[in-house]
Amino acid sequence: MKSYKYLASLLALLMFLSVSSFAQEKEITEDEWQNEISRLTTKKVELTKELDGLTKEVADLKAELAGLQDPMDCRDEKYALVGASASDVDAYRAKVDALMSKIKGKAEPKEDRVAEWEALKGSKISALPEFFNKVHSEMSRALDAWVVAPKDVDYTVVKGDHLWGIAKRDAHYGNGHAWPKIYKANRDKIKNPDLIYPKQIFTVPNLTDDEKAKWEKIKKNYKPAPIGD
Repeated sequence: MKSYKYLASLLALLMFLSVSSFAQEKEITEDEWQNEISRLTTKKVELTKELDGLTKEVADLKAELAGLQDPMDCRDEKYALVGASASDVDAYRAKVDALMSKIKGKAEPKEDRVAEWEALKGSKISALPEFFNKVHSEMSRALDAWVVAPKDVDYTVVKGDHLWGIAKRDAHYGNGHAWPKIYKANRDKIKNPDLIYPKQIFTVPNLTDDEKAKWEKIKKNYKPAPIGD
């Protein structure tokens, strides 16, 4: 109410100053004076109505605000729907952030990360809007995109084996030209690459993408020597 009276007084003062200024700028007739008074009076009425409208809006907003529930109460009610407290949600959030960091960093073993993800996904807290998309969609896509390179395997030599044949096996490289990879990985067991023996156990290491490309190129360009007459 004090603000309203203040604004009303201010409007009256402005109207008086406007009229005074108008009168000082030039000689005016009585009719011109009355016209200016009427214009400013009309303007005052319009501004007063606008002020009344704004005052009512402020009062309505205050009433609406007073009737709103405390945000913290809303949060607690939402958490209660999934059987969790604020501290439970905080702990869950920390686990989600930690696992997402591990997945992005490809912290092996992947099986452990999948197990952690399954545990998070199985929690009712994952249904909260804050976590649903991250746990059920983002993490799932990140895990699917995480390709784990095959691990090195052990192979036990049998009668008739040779390094070329071992490398050529589909279970290994599918390319006999890559036999030096097996030889280098087992130099402590192989004195002569032409001489290997049954029951020897060799490590067959995984090939990198560059190595695969290298040996495939050699295989493609390989031309056996012609057989003599």
